[in-house]
Amino acid sequence: MTTLAGGTDTLTRDALTVLQPGFTGTTAPDWLLRRLGEGLASVGLFGRNIASPGQLAELTARLRAERGDVLVAIDEEGGDVTRLEVRTGSSFPGNHALGAVDDVELTREVAHELGRRLASCGVNLNWAPSADVNSDPRNPVIGVRSFGADTGLAARHTAAYVTGLQSAGVAACTKHFPGHGDTAVDSHHALPRIDVPADVLTDRELTPFRAAIAAGSRAVMSAHILVPALDPDRPATLSRRILNGLLRGELGYDGLIVTDGMEMRAIAGTYGIERGSVLAVAAGADAICVGGGLADDATVRRLRDALVTAVRVGELPEERLAEAADRVRALARWASTAGRASEETHGSEIGLHAARRALTVTVAPGLGSPETFKPLTEPPYVAALTPVANIAVGDETPWGIAAELVHLLPGTVTGSFSAEDGKESGPGAGQSAGRAALQAAGPRRIVAVVRDEHRHPWMASALDTLLAARPDTIVVEMGVPQAAPRGALHIATHGAARVCGRAAAEVITGL
Repeated sequence: MTTLAGGTDTLTRDALTVLQPGFTGTTAPDWLLRRLGEGLASVGLFGRNIASPGQLAELTARLRAERGDVLVAIDEEGGDVTRLEVRTGSSFPGNHALGAVDDVELTREVAHELGRRLASCGVNLNWAPSADVNSDPRNPVIGVRSFGADTGLAARHTAAYVTGLQSAGVAACTKHFPGHGDTAVDSHHALPRIDVPADVLTDRELTPFRAAIAAGSRAVMSAHILVPALDPDRPATLSRRILNGLLRGELGYDGLIVTDGMEMRAIAGTYGIERGSVLAVAAGADAICVGGGLADDATVRRLRDALVTAVRVGELPEERLAEAADRVRALARWASTAGRASEETHGSEIGLHAARRALTVTVAPGLGSPETFKPLTEPPYVAALTPVANIAVGDETPWGIAAELVHLLPGTVTGSFSAEDGKESGPGAGQSAGRAALQAAGPRRIVAVVRDEHRHPWMASALDTLLAARPDTIVVEMGVPQAAPRGALHIATHGAARVCGRAAAEVITGL
């Protein structure tokens, strides 16, 4: 075994190289800097690590002072999933809004501008875009993160997003291979299963990934999902048939394969992160993403040692680990030269422009058209019917239109209601939430804000109660607009980013 400068042998160095750990705090801890010197080549950033663009630039500069070609990765999809603007909401609409507009040049421009902002802060790998076709409307984790339920639409916008992001010098990581759209289970909590024939997968799920590969996506992220038609025994992240046979072999992909977060229950709850990481690399993954919930030196040591031990006992071929590490270093070399902030800019308003174009406005019969609908001039009451946020989005990022309406109509009053407010179950669940909103609103005009009404019976019931008493209620749907439009005015924003709320508030107020 060759020993390199600093006393780290090549096997240990390779094991560190394939890890993409996170950390806590807004400055780089000593253990992380030390590991970069020992071979660690990637760092994952989350909302907890970011306070401002300036602070983020200082953080990434400190990382590069230790290792000049370090890959700095982030989960910045825009829309509902944002880390750059985790405390305010995103300046960019998400995929579903872009898909609703269906202008591939707009998608490319939005992705380029988002990439430019990332690059200016020193980030050079983005775990985006989501290429999942949202074919199951019950999907609790993808939803507005998808460009839509149409395969062709998802494919052309995935390719445009990859092109736009990488034109700004930031590597795209297209996810979640082989497609997480046809699930009703969140892989953060359990192992989803997709039971469709192989030909359906080929025509539907794989088409956007083919488009991403053709567009030159530098990385692809695997999904923690079981797809029996492809591998009846192991989830995609741990499946050699899927990662090596399908992605590498049939689709001809030769870039970096990154796992989804290994601490997610779909893997950690069944295999454990150490065993899961070994199996993932053996199956063909090149980089192990860990750190969303596990972010310390002890985790890095455990995973490093698990990989080294697996090689030494013959469970993981040393050549496979070396190949994985080489792919990480190859992407790091590309990113270190391409990752300078692009001079081309589409301006700070491109996100709001896209969000405005994404709106679908429906006026109740007999009340005219969107053009003739009389906007609000008096401060309303905003009743947010709030579901539990999925882990990918997080509950720390604000959503809705309340803040924007308060800005445009000072004196606006707001309230949030959930299924817990009524403590009911069964067909009537949500009625108490509706009654509570009515009481809180008093005589004010009500603006009811929902998110995936079709997935939450309590929410639909609460809205029934509101509309029965106050048919002039304005309804804003900020999730997937699967339920039929209702209310005096119905606005589908196709996402809950800050700019989506701004665009809806502009329509409501006529401003």
